[in-house]
Amino acid sequence: MTQNRFLARVFFLLSFSFFTLFIGLNNVSAQDEAEATTEAPGEIPTDEARISEGQSLFNGNCKTCHKVHEKVVGPALANVYDRAPSIDWIVNFVWNSQKVIGSGDAYAVALYEEYNKTQMTAFPTFTRDQVLNILGYIKQETEKGPEVAAVAVAGDGAVSGGEGSIPSTYINAIMVGLIIVLVLILVVLILITTILQKYLNQKEDLDEDDKAIVNPTFSFDSLIKAKPFIFIVTFLFAAIVFKVVINNLFAVGIQKGYAPKQPIAFSHKLHAGQYEIDCNYCHTGVRISKSANIPSPNICMNCHSAIKTESPEIQKIYAAIENDKPIEWVRIHNLPDLAYFNHSQHVEVGGLECETCHGEIKEMEVVQQASLLTMGWCIDCHRKTDVNTKGNEYYDKLVELHDAESKEALKVEDIGGLECAKCHY
Repeated sequence: MTQNRFLARVFFLLSFSFFTLFIGLNNVSAQDEAEATTEAPGEIPTDEARISEGQSLFNGNCKTCHKVHEKVVGPALANVYDRAPSIDWIVNFVWNSQKVIGSGDAYAVALYEEYNKTQMTAFPTFTRDQVLNILGYIKQETEKGPEVAAVAVAGDGAVSGGEGSIPSTYINAIMVGLIIVLVLILVVLILITTILQKYLNQKEDLDEDDKAIVNPTFSFDSLIKAKPFIFIVTFLFAAIVFKVVINNLFAVGIQKGYAPKQPIAFSHKLHAGQYEIDCNYCHTGVRISKSANIPSPNICMNCHSAIKTESPEIQKIYAAIENDKPIEWVRIHNLPDLAYFNHSQHVEVGGLECETCHGEIKEMEVVQQASLLTMGWCIDCHRKTDVNTKGNEYYDKLVELHDAESKEALKVEDIGGLECAKCHY
């Protein structure tokens, strides 16, 4: 009995040992496989998916102050992974630049002094991999080199428009030629009329009535007293007055072209155009709320605490902060109180660009209302705009029902975009 127990224990220990060894070998194999497919720690990724994520992170968080090949608020980032002391240094600087500068790091202090003691915004929520993904995107852009603006040279002043474009000089020549031909026709007609008139006057058998037709006499008094003339003048005057009245009635509440003077001369052409600052950076509510939000002074101070501090316009921002008074910006785009408009619904869900409604905002030194913003304008947009249904299961059933009845793309009007209660509540 004792011998049987001893054999059972030996068998159990051997079985347990083989099981542990088997699990260990599997773990080692899995670890080796993971190491074979994962880039070494600290290595800049080359995987397209990670680079794409890095591009999104860069555009959403870094682009406001940095470009790859050009200095903006901060240094150009081309080859930053070679210029910085190490990849770990870059990661720590992104997490908390103030801490790195405060430690007395020579490279960090030199950057701090070079860029007017401007401290970079800290990003402690970024993971190490996310920072490496951004570096992967920067490396890719560095290797591509700076973009060279393509200068379209159209030979002989050609009007751009694809192959077979007609040079503008030819178009001008055609227009001038047509005008000359019309003038020549008019001259020929006058000559023919004059010759006929002389020929008929030479005939002796013309009676008085025929002579009156051949040689008509013009009387201004008889013209203005003629009933047809009075009717035409009265009709034209009434039509013009009616048109002016109708146009003014339809223009009530329409402020297209409205560009009021603002308390601070802010240039969208400089900030959004030249420096490519994302609209969402200043108008923080555009993707998450009904209103886009007017930027508060602290957003301006993210840059102007160190940039162009001596500017008289920037001094107005300082004065507003010191006096604890809001900047009284003048509202440009106004909708009536009876109309409901939600920015997040159009920008975040609908995927519309700001320029769709606000025009070429990046070209405006002084912002003006570029669109009509009338009910008819909005309805026309709802009739023409396709619904972006990709990757959104909410629309799957609607798309299925729509495709069963129509071959046209799903428009906003097809999902209730023309219902009165959508905008008037």
